[in-house]
Amino acid sequence: MRLLRVPRPRKWRAVRLPVPRALLVPLCALPALAAVAVLVLFAPGTERTGSAQVLRPVPAQAGTPYRAARPAIVPRAAWLDSATRRTQPPPRYDDRVIAVFVHHTDSPNGYDCADTPSVIRSLYSGQTGARDWDDIGYNFLVDRCGTIYEGRAGGVERAVTGAHTQGFNHRTAGIAALGTFTEGVPVPRAMTDAIARLAAWKLGLSGIDPRARVRLVSSNDLSHYKAGATAVLPAVSGHNAGYPTSCPGAALGAELPAIRESAARLQGRTPPAKPITP
Repeated sequence: MRLLRVPRPRKWRAVRLPVPRALLVPLCALPALAAVAVLVLFAPGTERTGSAQVLRPVPAQAGTPYRAARPAIVPRAAWLDSATRRTQPPPRYDDRVIAVFVHHTDSPNGYDCADTPSVIRSLYSGQTGARDWDDIGYNFLVDRCGTIYEGRAGGVERAVTGAHTQGFNHRTAGIAALGTFTEGVPVPRAMTDAIARLAAWKLGLSGIDPRARVRLVSSNDLSHYKAGATAVLPAVSGHNAGYPTSCPGAALGAELPAIRESAARLQGRTPPAKPITP
Protein backbone atom coordinates (compact mmCIF):
# COMPACT_ATOMS: atom_id res chain seq x y z
CA MET A 1 0.00 0.00 0.00
CA ARG A 2 1.46 3.41 -1.05
CA LEU A 3 1.08 6.39 1.20
CA LEU A 4 0.07 9.59 -0.52
CA ARG A 5 2.12 12.63 0.32
CA VAL A 6 -0.06 15.59 1.26
CA PRO A 7 1.53 18.84 0.16
CA ARG A 8 2.38 21.20 3.00
CA PRO A 9 0.48 24.51 2.92
CA ARG A 10 2.42 27.28 1.27
CA LYS A 11 3.53 30.21 3.34
CA TRP A 12 2.58 33.57 1.87
CA ARG A 13 5.11 36.31 2.04
CA ALA A 14 4.27 39.99 1.99
CA VAL A 15 5.53 41.70 -1.13
CA ARG A 16 6.86 45.23 -0.77
CA LEU A 17 5.70 47.37 -3.62
CA PRO A 18 7.95 50.20 -4.71
CA VAL A 19 6.70 53.56 -3.43
CA PRO A 20 8.01 56.82 -4.83
CA ARG A 21 10.22 58.53 -2.29
CA ALA A 22 8.18 61.73 -2.68
CA LEU A 23 5.15 60.02 -1.14
CA LEU A 24 7.11 59.03 1.95
CA VAL A 25 7.40 62.63 3.12
CA PRO A 26 5.31 63.00 6.31
CA LEU A 27 2.52 65.56 6.34
CA CYS A 28 4.20 67.59 9.08
CA ALA A 29 7.20 68.07 6.78
CA LEU A 30 5.09 69.79 4.14
CA PRO A 31 4.92 73.56 4.06
CA ALA A 32 2.09 74.80 6.31
CA LEU A 33 -0.29 75.84 3.54
CA ALA A 34 0.25 72.63 1.60
CA ALA A 35 -0.46 70.56 4.72
CA VAL A 36 -3.69 72.42 5.31
CA ALA A 37 -4.69 71.88 1.68
CA VAL A 38 -4.15 68.14 2.02
CA LEU A 39 -6.22 67.99 5.20
CA VAL A 40 -9.07 69.93 3.65
CA LEU A 41 -8.97 67.84 0.47
CA PHE A 42 -9.48 64.61 2.38
CA ALA A 43 -11.59 65.90 5.27
CA PRO A 44 -14.85 63.94 5.62
CA GLY A 45 -18.15 65.71 5.16
CA THR A 46 -17.01 68.49 2.85
CA GLU A 47 -17.73 69.29 -0.76
CA ARG A 48 -16.62 72.22 -2.85
CA THR A 49 -19.26 74.20 -4.75
CA GLY A 50 -17.76 77.05 -6.70
CA SER A 51 -15.77 79.28 -4.36
CA ALA A 52 -17.55 78.01 -1.25
CA GLN A 53 -17.29 74.71 0.56
CA VAL A 54 -20.55 73.06 1.61
CA LEU A 55 -20.46 71.06 4.83
CA ARG A 56 -22.23 67.85 3.83
CA PRO A 57 -24.18 65.61 6.21
CA VAL A 58 -21.98 63.56 8.51
CA PRO A 59 -23.39 60.39 10.14
CA ALA A 60 -23.67 60.30 13.91
CA GLN A 61 -20.77 58.51 15.59
CA ALA A 62 -21.39 54.84 16.28
CA GLY A 63 -21.85 54.07 19.96
CA THR A 64 -22.73 57.66 20.84
CA PRO A 65 -26.29 57.72 22.23
CA TYR A 66 -28.79 60.27 20.98
CA ARG A 67 -26.52 62.06 18.54
CA ALA A 68 -28.12 63.03 15.25
CA ALA A 69 -26.27 63.35 11.95
CA ARG A 70 -24.95 66.78 11.07
CA PRO A 71 -27.08 68.29 8.29
CA ALA A 72 -25.63 69.97 5.21
CA ILE A 73 -24.60 73.54 6.07
CA VAL A 74 -23.64 76.23 3.56
CA PRO A 75 -20.66 78.24 4.90
CA ARG A 76 -20.36 82.01 5.32
CA ALA A 77 -18.21 82.23 2.20
CA ALA A 78 -21.36 81.66 0.12
CA TRP A 79 -22.98 84.90 1.25
CA LEU A 80 -20.25 87.12 2.73
CA ASP A 81 -17.99 88.56 0.03
CA SER A 82 -14.88 90.65 0.58
CA ALA A 83 -16.70 93.85 -0.38
CA THR A 84 -19.28 93.35 2.40
CA ARG A 85 -17.05 91.88 5.09
CA ARG A 86 -16.13 94.17 7.93
CA THR A 87 -13.39 93.91 10.52
CA GLN A 88 -14.62 92.10 13.58
CA PRO A 89 -13.17 90.84 16.85
CA PRO A 90 -12.46 87.13 17.38
CA PRO A 91 -15.49 84.92 18.10
CA ARG A 92 -16.50 84.27 21.70
CA TYR A 93 -17.36 80.78 22.93
CA ASP A 94 -19.30 79.02 25.67
CA ASP A 95 -18.60 75.56 27.04
CA ARG A 96 -21.55 73.96 25.21
CA VAL A 97 -24.97 74.57 23.66
CA ILE A 98 -27.92 73.34 25.73
CA ALA A 99 -30.76 75.22 23.99
CA VAL A 100 -31.65 76.72 20.64
CA PHE A 101 -33.82 79.78 20.06
CA VAL A 102 -35.90 79.91 16.89
CA HIS A 103 -36.43 83.28 15.18
CA HIS A 104 -37.93 84.69 12.05
CA THR A 105 -36.10 87.49 10.27
CA ASP A 106 -39.24 89.62 9.70
CA SER A 107 -38.25 90.00 6.05
CA PRO A 108 -40.22 89.28 2.82
CA ASN A 109 -41.25 85.68 2.12
CA GLY A 110 -41.33 85.79 -1.68
CA TYR A 111 -37.60 85.46 -2.30
CA ASP A 112 -36.15 82.94 -4.72
CA CYS A 113 -34.01 80.42 -2.84
CA ALA A 114 -31.18 81.08 -5.30
CA ASP A 115 -31.15 84.61 -3.88
CA THR A 116 -30.81 83.52 -0.25
CA PRO A 117 -27.13 84.57 -0.03
CA SER A 118 -28.02 88.15 -0.99
CA VAL A 119 -30.89 88.16 1.55
CA ILE A 120 -28.52 87.07 4.31
CA ARG A 121 -25.95 89.62 3.17
CA SER A 122 -28.58 92.35 3.54
CA LEU A 123 -29.39 91.19 7.06
CA TYR A 124 -25.69 91.19 7.90
CA SER A 125 -25.26 94.70 6.54
CA GLY A 126 -28.21 95.95 8.57
CA GLN A 127 -27.03 94.40 11.82
CA THR A 128 -23.38 95.40 11.45
CA GLY A 129 -24.28 98.81 9.97
CA ALA A 130 -27.28 100.54 11.56
CA ARG A 131 -27.10 98.43 14.72
CA ASP A 132 -23.29 98.47 14.84
CA TRP A 133 -23.02 94.79 15.81
CA ASP A 134 -19.69 93.05 15.29
CA ASP A 135 -21.28 90.26 13.17
CA ILE A 136 -24.65 88.83 12.21
CA GLY A 137 -26.44 87.80 15.38
CA TYR A 138 -27.83 84.40 14.34
CA ASN A 139 -25.68 81.28 14.43
CA PHE A 140 -27.65 79.70 11.58
CA LEU A 141 -30.23 80.74 8.99
CA VAL A 142 -32.69 78.52 7.14
CA ASP A 143 -34.46 79.47 3.91
CA ARG A 144 -37.88 78.36 2.71
CA CYS A 145 -36.34 75.57 0.62
CA GLY A 146 -34.78 74.05 3.73
CA THR A 147 -31.19 75.06 3.03
CA ILE A 148 -29.17 75.76 6.18
CA TYR A 149 -26.57 78.55 6.18
CA GLU A 150 -23.79 79.27 8.63
CA GLY A 151 -24.39 82.67 10.22
CA ARG A 152 -22.16 84.05 12.93
CA ALA A 153 -18.45 83.26 12.58
CA GLY A 154 -16.61 80.83 14.80
CA GLY A 155 -17.34 77.31 13.54
CA VAL A 156 -20.64 75.47 13.16
CA GLU A 157 -19.66 72.67 15.55
CA ARG A 158 -18.47 74.99 18.33
CA ALA A 159 -20.54 76.74 21.01
CA VAL A 160 -20.27 80.21 19.48
CA THR A 161 -21.79 82.97 21.61
CA GLY A 162 -24.37 84.67 19.42
CA ALA A 163 -26.28 87.96 19.58
CA HIS A 164 -29.80 86.73 18.92
CA THR A 165 -31.72 86.55 22.22
CA GLN A 166 -31.42 89.38 24.74
CA GLY A 167 -30.28 87.88 28.03
CA PHE A 168 -29.82 84.32 26.74
CA ASN A 169 -27.02 84.32 24.19
CA HIS A 170 -24.79 82.14 26.37
CA ARG A 171 -24.98 78.35 25.95
CA THR A 172 -27.56 78.75 23.18
CA ALA A 173 -27.65 78.84 19.39
CA GLY A 174 -29.88 81.12 17.34
CA ILE A 175 -31.66 79.61 14.31
CA ALA A 176 -33.37 82.19 12.08
CA ALA A 177 -36.07 81.30 9.57
CA LEU A 178 -35.82 83.66 6.59
CA GLY A 179 -39.19 85.34 6.26
CA THR A 180 -42.14 86.61 8.30
CA PHE A 181 -44.35 83.96 9.91
CA THR A 182 -47.13 85.79 11.70
CA GLU A 183 -50.49 84.18 12.34
CA GLY A 184 -52.03 82.58 9.25
CA VAL A 185 -48.84 82.60 7.18
CA PRO A 186 -47.90 79.12 5.91
CA VAL A 187 -44.56 77.82 7.17
CA PRO A 188 -42.81 75.67 4.52
CA ARG A 189 -42.40 72.05 5.58
CA ALA A 190 -38.87 72.04 4.15
CA MET A 191 -38.00 74.88 6.54
CA THR A 192 -39.38 73.24 9.70
CA ASP A 193 -37.76 69.90 8.76
CA ALA A 194 -34.40 71.66 8.38
CA ILE A 195 -34.79 73.43 11.74
CA ALA A 196 -35.53 70.05 13.36
CA ARG A 197 -32.44 68.45 11.77
CA LEU A 198 -30.26 71.34 12.90
CA ALA A 199 -31.65 71.35 16.45
CA ALA A 200 -31.28 67.55 16.73
CA TRP A 201 -27.64 67.70 15.70
CA LYS A 202 -26.63 70.81 17.66
CA LEU A 203 -28.31 69.73 20.91
CA GLY A 204 -27.11 66.17 20.47
CA LEU A 205 -23.51 67.36 20.71
CA SER A 206 -24.27 68.15 24.37
CA GLY A 207 -26.58 65.20 24.97
CA ILE A 208 -29.69 67.40 25.23
CA ASP A 209 -33.16 66.03 24.49
CA PRO A 210 -34.95 68.59 22.27
CA ARG A 211 -38.16 67.98 24.26
CA ALA A 212 -36.51 68.74 27.61
CA ARG A 213 -36.56 71.93 29.63
CA VAL A 214 -33.18 73.39 30.56
CA ARG A 215 -31.80 75.91 33.04
CA LEU A 216 -30.38 79.12 31.56
CA VAL A 217 -29.07 82.14 33.45
CA SER A 218 -30.18 85.58 32.25
CA SER A 219 -27.42 88.06 31.54
CA ASN A 220 -29.62 91.09 30.92
CA ASP A 221 -32.48 92.85 32.72
CA LEU A 222 -34.14 93.53 29.37
CA SER A 223 -35.14 89.89 29.07
CA HIS A 224 -38.13 88.33 30.84
CA TYR A 225 -35.75 87.58 33.72
CA LYS A 226 -33.50 89.82 35.80
CA ALA A 227 -29.76 89.49 35.20
CA GLY A 228 -28.46 86.55 37.21
CA ALA A 229 -31.87 84.89 37.50
CA THR A 230 -32.25 81.27 36.43
CA ALA A 231 -34.92 80.52 33.86
CA VAL A 232 -36.26 77.07 33.03
CA LEU A 233 -37.06 77.09 29.30
CA PRO A 234 -37.68 74.55 26.53
CA ALA A 235 -34.49 73.29 24.89
CA VAL A 236 -36.09 74.38 21.60
CA SER A 237 -37.62 77.78 22.35
CA GLY A 238 -39.04 80.65 20.39
CA HIS A 239 -37.34 84.02 20.74
CA ASN A 240 -40.33 85.26 22.77
CA ALA A 241 -39.65 82.70 25.51
CA GLY A 242 -36.71 84.77 26.71
CA TYR A 243 -37.50 88.28 25.48
CA PRO A 244 -40.71 90.33 25.05
CA THR A 245 -41.19 90.10 21.30
CA SER A 246 -43.60 88.59 18.78
CA CYS A 247 -40.69 86.71 17.15
CA PRO A 248 -40.68 83.97 15.78
CA GLY A 249 -44.22 84.79 14.72
CA ALA A 250 -47.39 82.97 15.78
CA ALA A 251 -47.33 80.59 12.80
CA LEU A 252 -43.75 79.44 13.33
CA GLY A 253 -44.22 79.37 17.09
CA ALA A 254 -47.09 76.94 16.62
CA GLU A 255 -44.70 74.58 14.81
CA LEU A 256 -42.26 74.31 17.72
CA PRO A 257 -43.88 71.29 19.43
CA ALA A 258 -43.69 69.30 16.19
CA ILE A 259 -40.10 70.48 15.63
CA ARG A 260 -39.15 69.24 19.11
CA GLU A 261 -40.69 65.84 18.51
CA SER A 262 -39.09 65.51 15.08
CA ALA A 263 -35.68 66.49 16.49
CA ALA A 264 -36.02 63.92 19.28
CA ARG A 265 -36.82 61.18 16.74
CA LEU A 266 -33.79 62.16 14.71
CA GLN A 267 -31.70 61.65 17.85
CA GLY A 268 -33.20 58.18 18.22
CA ARG A 269 -35.12 59.01 21.41
CA THR A 270 -38.36 57.29 22.31
CA PRO A 271 -38.75 57.65 26.13
CA PRO A 272 -40.26 60.88 27.52
CA ALA A 273 -37.90 63.78 27.98
CA LYS A 274 -36.21 64.49 31.28
CA PRO A 275 -37.76 67.71 32.60
CA ILE A 276 -34.68 69.78 33.44
CA THR A 277 -31.02 69.79 32.40
CA PRO A 278 -28.53 71.69 34.60
